[in-house]
Amino acid sequence: MHDELYTDGVDEITIGGSIVRVDLVSLSPTERDANNAPKKVFRQRLIFSVESFANSVEVMQNALQGLVDAGAVRRNPPRGSGEQAQTTSTERDPPNSPRSPNVSSNFR
Repeated sequence: MHDELYTDGVDEITIGGSIVRVDLVSLSPTERDANNAPKKVFRQRLIFSVESFANSVEVMQNALQGLVDAGAVRRNPPRGSGEQAQTTSTERDPPNSPRSPNVSSNFR
């Protein structure tokens, strides 16, 4: 059997030379921040070469497009020029939800 790891998201991506480090986090079931939101807890780090990271991003973009095509995820309309142009959110959250689209449904 192979170990599996659940993650609520990526906290930080660090690039140093030809190495890319991706820090995976989970939301704490017990620790809260000043806004009473679950704190992010470091779980594991993925370490890629630049080439393998670029390939992984392409694979994830293809998977995301498959989710969009299937209707599981929808793309939000582009925002103003100073903000990120394309983001995604699941159909479960209301359109103007203050929640981050990266929050696990386990913490609703």
